[in-house]
Amino acid sequence: MDHTDLYINGAWVQTDTRFDVINPATETVLASVASAELEHADAALDAAEAAMADWAKRTPRERSEVLRRAWELMTARLDHFAHLITLENGKAGADARGEATYAAEFFRWFAEEAVRADGMITHAPSSGARIMVQHKPAGLAVLITPWNYPAAMGTRKIAPALAAGCAVIIKPASETPLTMLALMPLLAEAGVPPGLVNVLPSKRTGALVDHMLHDPRVRVVSFTGSTGVGRTLLKGAADQVLKPAMELGGNAPVLVFDDADMDTAIEGTMLAKMRNLGEACTAANRIYVHADIAPEFTARLTAAMSALKLGDGTDPSVDVGPLVNAATRDKVAAFVADAVAKGAKVECGGVVPEGTGYFYPPTVLSNVPENADCVQDEIFGPVAAIQTFSDQEDVIARANNTEYGLVAYVFSGDFKRALQVCERLDYGMVGLNRGLVSDPAAPFGGTKQSGLGREGGHEGMLEFMETQYISASW
Repeated sequence: MDHTDLYINGAWVQTDTRFDVINPATETVLASVASAELEHADAALDAAEAAMADWAKRTPRERSEVLRRAWELMTARLDHFAHLITLENGKAGADARGEATYAAEFFRWFAEEAVRADGMITHAPSSGARIMVQHKPAGLAVLITPWNYPAAMGTRKIAPALAAGCAVIIKPASETPLTMLALMPLLAEAGVPPGLVNVLPSKRTGALVDHMLHDPRVRVVSFTGSTGVGRTLLKGAADQVLKPAMELGGNAPVLVFDDADMDTAIEGTMLAKMRNLGEACTAANRIYVHADIAPEFTARLTAAMSALKLGDGTDPSVDVGPLVNAATRDKVAAFVADAVAKGAKVECGGVVPEGTGYFYPPTVLSNVPENADCVQDEIFGPVAAIQTFSDQEDVIARANNTEYGLVAYVFSGDFKRALQVCERLDYGMVGLNRGLVSDPAAPFGGTKQSGLGREGGHEGMLEFMETQYISASW
């Protein structure tokens, strides 16, 4: 690997302590990566503070052109980033290229948004004063990204922060730091000045992040990951009243009504379930199918899942790669065993294959009971858990019966009924007759304990800005 050290102030920094990054398909060491300590965090904060002083003064168009160039450069190198994603994350080649394309698109979208931080001037009705409103860079941002999307979860935060005029320090997941490190030379080539973007892989995540959150120069913390870790970060952020942007866990329901187009429902469910091997907060977790069509739906979903080829994602013919590590694989296996013990039926898959790699086969479970662990928690793996319903009110209540509210999916041929159902689902996003909701142009985020704030869309840039109001008379 070309880049395995810390990236601070535009330079590669070696450390005495390092950790291994494992290829989940072969269980071999991909690289030894530098592990940041507190002094490295301080150096990154110093560099970010100095870089932001100039960057925040640049015109929106100047910032826009740098981001546009980053999109052009990354788009020209999609194969390189896709291969790296496959090596450290495990996802199959087509899925990895899809992530790389999606990741690059955030640079293009926020290149366009950088010039649209619009304010306003109005006339106060009672006082007669003018109300002038503008948006200003919020300050240094600490970005904490997960392992399931090594490229996209970083660019989804870096691009809006830079568009807003902020400098950032990124702490990538220890399982998958290589993709984010590989992005740094590209950003430098695009014109990102030294110190504006710093990357600190580390095995001391808790201490490192807490140290940065208590530095008075930090004003924003953006995190994607589990709700449990999000709660901890919010407690740390409270000490300095930092601006939080939290994209947390999910427990996505899929509602398939009896009037749904079966081809659309199967295609959409497959996409919602198997994108990134189910290792996504947006992954379909509870699949509610109307009892009248459940036998056909189950048979067709089972056939589609059974047709997927399992193997090392570097093989172009492979559809499904390994899970990211042994703990994730074992958790998925435990979910299946629990569901079966409580009465679920295995329609396909369900057995950990022998040999090297953290593989788990595409699996369909039918007759899954409400008390199964996989219904209560995120599966984060390639297991489709099917339940049935007959009453619309009942399925809406079941779908909403969770502390999470990230995304839901609805399949119905009656557009009026479908929209009525969507509006009653307590989720920040709903896929209507679609299994994919993620889009750089859309506000991504959830309700309840699935997070705070939004990423993408116009709202994504505002997460890194503060609103200033000036009262004036003339």
